[in-house]
Amino acid sequence: MSSPYLPDTPPAAITAAIADPVLHPDWGWRWWLGLGVSGALTLLMLVSIWWLFRMGVGVWGVDSSNIWGFALANYVWWIGIGNAGTLISALLLLTRQRWRASISRFAEAMTLFAAAIAGLMPILHLGRPWLFYWLAPYPDTMGLMPQWRSPLIWDFFAIASYLLFSLMFWYTGALPDFASLRDRAATKGKQMVYGTLAMGWRNSARHWRVWQDYYGAMAALGVPLVVSVHSVVGMDFAAGLMPGWAETIFPPYFVVGAMYSGFAMVVVLAAAFRRALRIPHLITDAHFDVMARVLLFCALVMTLSYATEWFYAWYSQEPVERFLTHTQFFGPYAPFYWTMLACNCLIPQLFWLRALRRSLPAVLVIAVLINVGMWLERILIISQTLSRGHLPSQWALFVPTFWDWALLAGSLGFFSLLFFLFIRWVPAASIHEVKERIHEATP
Repeated sequence: MSSPYLPDTPPAAITAAIADPVLHPDWGWRWWLGLGVSGALTLLMLVSIWWLFRMGVGVWGVDSSNIWGFALANYVWWIGIGNAGTLISALLLLTRQRWRASISRFAEAMTLFAAAIAGLMPILHLGRPWLFYWLAPYPDTMGLMPQWRSPLIWDFFAIASYLLFSLMFWYTGALPDFASLRDRAATKGKQMVYGTLAMGWRNSARHWRVWQDYYGAMAALGVPLVVSVHSVVGMDFAAGLMPGWAETIFPPYFVVGAMYSGFAMVVVLAAAFRRALRIPHLITDAHFDVMARVLLFCALVMTLSYATEWFYAWYSQEPVERFLTHTQFFGPYAPFYWTMLACNCLIPQLFWLRALRRSLPAVLVIAVLINVGMWLERILIISQTLSRGHLPSQWALFVPTFWDWALLAGSLGFFSLLFFLFIRWVPAASIHEVKERIHEATP
């Protein structure tokens, strides 16, 4: 594939295009409007959490049958988006994809923000969230240890290790850029802040050699870590006995789903950054073309995964599995299931057309629909099964309340708020990597 970068771009122009929005911000009213809307939604999230703590989990739509609801669906959706950021960055680095440079920085930041939000959801769902530290293996006075067979323990260590690794991976990649900001900063305060973050980076040949070896080794470690983390999330379900959950396909199925939703979110963020920072020469149509191809491949894999589930239900001849599959297509949640199939399987097939892959509005709309479809998949995995379990006497439909929707909308607002602050203080793209790729593209 040809390089997505425009050749003969001067290195100084690249540095200025990426660093000036941080050092000399001129955002205008649009940035302040976005920050205000995101802040309002974040406030809604805080109010919903306060009301949850005051009144208990009964303010949600959960009941004795649907014991998980939106909180766990949001957790799986956010952790999937979070897992994809580091996976995308690490895989593209290891495979030496040139188009990685412009998206890796905010994809890794997406990991940090999404994983942090995901970590909140199970804690809020505990009922007594102030006791969440019981999940950690600390030496208490009774000498008791957590239940190591519990999926909550798996998730606790998976999210904690993943957050720490992702933070180290993101910070390592940003070290040379912090040094660039330090050298270009006009005020003493910014020089001190970015100088501290640069940790004495001198741009020497030895520094670059050590940095490349360390960064490459972390990328190699990151890929299996990401796969294992979302496999653990899939085993949260596969370890259960509910119909539709006890399937060996769940770990790889969840990994692919995470990459699918994460890449779709990267497309949305790339489109927003390209417009906000006015950098069409750094995030080009070719970037959206190749990301659309990845989304098309993921759509085909997800379609195969859904078909495999249907085949398992038919081939096993298990009455509960066949009943669940019939309920998915014709039960009370059928409209949402058909919408999920349309968003995740059918609509992305439009990416076979090259003109649509290079149309920013088309790619953006399809990416948003993919994320809607993946969220529907998460909530249907939970509510569809729990509302039609083994005992007909426990069948009950899950009906979300205002506070379920408030937490979801608030988490989206908090995610966008973090990104508004991120682009204000950190370069949205990797300065040194973009320079390298444009140098390689120059004949």
